[in-house]
Amino acid sequence: MSQFSVLFVCLGNICRSPTAEGVFQHKVNEAGLDHLVKVDSAGTSAFHVGEAPDQRSQQEARKAGYDLSYIRSRKAQATDFVDFDLVIAMDLENYHNLSLLKTNGYDDKLKLFIRDYAPELEIEEVPDPYYGGAEGFTKVLNMIETASDNLLSEIKERLV
Repeated sequence: MSQFSVLFVCLGNICRSPTAEGVFQHKVNEAGLDHLVKVDSAGTSAFHVGEAPDQRSQQEARKAGYDLSYIRSRKAQATDFVDFDLVIAMDLENYHNLSLLKTNGYDDKLKLFIRDYAPELEIEEVPDPYYGGAEGFTKVLNMIETASDNLLSEIKERLV
């Protein structure tokens, strides 16, 4: 079996992408694949580099049994397209920003999380909950759980 790596990306790397990292890492661990699957997250901006995830994201994740406390924000880099098998944007704006960051030859690595891994939700993006209320964080977590289950199923098939 070979290894596989996934990078989740939003704008500031304090709400959506660290939630995706924490949820997906938990699911990878539960599947016994933590030695084969590398999980990370980043932001297309440098607004929050070095910061922990938003307290509301951490609180919502904790309620559902996920730990985000170890995650620290970092900025996405062009080399992430070399270092990761998949670079997954949370929304169309960050997808566009990442498409400008990548070099030719890495088109197949860039994905949009909900559109590509949870089309049954009938939306394309994970909405940014930052400026909304607590219910936005709950909604985002639920969407990320659904897409993470589908992504993990796909990765398991690739690792066989």
